[in-house]
Amino acid sequence: MTRIEVTLADALTSMPVRAFLKANQGISNTIWKRIKNSGTFAINGEICNAARSEVKTGDIITYDILRPSDIAAEDLPLDIRYEDEWLLVINKPAGQLVHPTTQESHGTVGNALMHYFAAKSEAHAFHPVHRLDRDTSGLLLVAKEPQIQYLLSPKGCKNFKREYQAIIEGKLTPADGIVDAPIARSLPSIILRKVSPEGQDARTHYRTVKTNGKLSLIELELETGRTHQIRVHMAHLGHPLLGDDLYGGNMDLIQRQALHAFRLSFRHPMTQKELVITTPPPADFLQITASLDRQ
Repeated sequence: MTRIEVTLADALTSMPVRAFLKANQGISNTIWKRIKNSGTFAINGEICNAARSEVKTGDIITYDILRPSDIAAEDLPLDIRYEDEWLLVINKPAGQLVHPTTQESHGTVGNALMHYFAAKSEAHAFHPVHRLDRDTSGLLLVAKEPQIQYLLSPKGCKNFKREYQAIIEGKLTPADGIVDAPIARSLPSIILRKVSPEGQDARTHYRTVKTNGKLSLIELELETGRTHQIRVHMAHLGHPLLGDDLYGGNMDLIQRQALHAFRLSFRHPMTQKELVITTPPPADFLQITASLDRQ
């Protein structure tokens, strides 16, 4: 059940519900339709017609638009790095899917979170704001309500920053730069991507942290969020991620792509607080970067 206390500007004595929710809660047209047709919309505890109602300062709005989830709850480990009533940030291990698929419906972040919510007696669905590949480790932002997911989407949030660390083969020239190369499907494969003029715009900023000439630790920031974007762009430059056999990476030192989402930065859509959450890479990654310091 969503609960909102109304606060209006001093110049306003009242305001239509739809206008208030759109301006102050980031409610999209799709979510508004679900709210007004839910049969649960209430002001100060009284069920009413949302489309015809107005609110004033001090009113309490409540509604429940939760749809039944088909994700099974499973008691799985969760490494939560930040949580409040609106959202949470999870440190996902390599090897775990974010969302169940038709082929794999168990063992995912979604399964773990549905159990976590149920254990806390919280009625939420699974609203990941972005995705991480199965073998990419690191920070994943999940909204607890659909309107929060919308506010943190590219349409609603202009300062959402995702930063990654990666280990690549060789040494980048120049050491810092931007890859601006569109990405498309590499047909007939449904998984593989490639740089192609027919693809969607894709931009990746990178900088070299340290290198020994044979391997380099780099940091990257996504300006767009295409499937496999970092992996495709680095392979396009001739420096595939270590362990990324899909795009030509060497598998001798690590058995998955050496890619870790280490920092998320964004303005909280409800509190307006600037949040920066970080997490170090896992042991398989750190073992390789430590060897760069010894050479």
